[in-house]
Amino acid sequence: MSVQIGNIDLGEFPLLLAPMEDVSDPPFRYVCKQNGADMMYTEFISSEGLIRDAAKSLKKLDIFEYERPIGIQIFGSDIDHMREATEIATQAGPDLMDINYGCPVKQVACRGAGASLLQDIDKMVAMTSAVVKATHLPVTVKTRLGWDDNTKNVYEVAERLQDVGIKALTIHGRTRAQMYKGEADWKLIRDIRKNPRIKIPIFGNGDIDSPQKAAQWRMEYEVDGMMIGRAAIGYPWIFREVKHYFKTGEFLAPPTIVERVEVCRTHLQKSVEWKGPKTGIFEMRRHYSNYFKGVDHFKEFRMKLVSAQTIDDVNALLDEVTYHYSNLELA
Repeated sequence: MSVQIGNIDLGEFPLLLAPMEDVSDPPFRYVCKQNGADMMYTEFISSEGLIRDAAKSLKKLDIFEYERPIGIQIFGSDIDHMREATEIATQAGPDLMDINYGCPVKQVACRGAGASLLQDIDKMVAMTSAVVKATHLPVTVKTRLGWDDNTKNVYEVAERLQDVGIKALTIHGRTRAQMYKGEADWKLIRDIRKNPRIKIPIFGNGDIDSPQKAAQWRMEYEVDGMMIGRAAIGYPWIFREVKHYFKTGEFLAPPTIVERVEVCRTHLQKSVEWKGPKTGIFEMRRHYSNYFKGVDHFKEFRMKLVSAQTIDDVNALLDEVTYHYSNLELA
């Protein structure tokens, strides 16, 4: 059976790209879409920033036809501002709206937004209801198991948010207190998925970093789909590898150095097109080590790449990388 969010058909077992701050921008989304991501989200966008017309927040509303289906994710602590931000974001033309109730970082959670709402379920429900009523689009939510080990209240959250109209729920298998430490616990996610009251899709998130684990957890935890985040940074092939393993039970060959360079080059080109040469080249520097992770003796090339000032310089270095390592592979 296909998984549906409103009228969006995501296929039998969709793989979603997580919304990651300073990562999930259009250039990164492009290479993930090319490699099999079924649905993606923008970086999270501040409701306060949207209603103040802050340039950074408005820039994050940029979406492109090839990205569809795509959701715009917003966060905030004020219900009226979230309603207003929803109306603004809806005008950008996404396929759905998503609310962030999971971000654990201090700048968000300690200001009453993100995972902080897990401490006030009544407010979370009221905020969600306001967002649902402010848009004609399907509304989804991403959250965590709870604030800490003593308040794992996502079971209640799932039921109450479904009751006010959300169309899907993604659950990261950690509490806010855990941040990104320790191991994600998917047992409670499975309990929610098996709750007979729950009719909406439940997506699991946290620690999916290999095709084998994805297949094992798909069977063990019975979720409707999976959201992949950190494992896709510098490795967008994770989506195609998981899908291939689901289909055949076999591992797809890892990307060659030529493929790594090609996708890195595409990411760079999209970054420059969207952000301009200066910012596009500068912000791309955080990705090089990930694209070539595990490649022997890459440090010298990485140091040159993060120092390069022009797109021609970067492309020339990537040509060097291809030549150097292709010859080693042939040796």
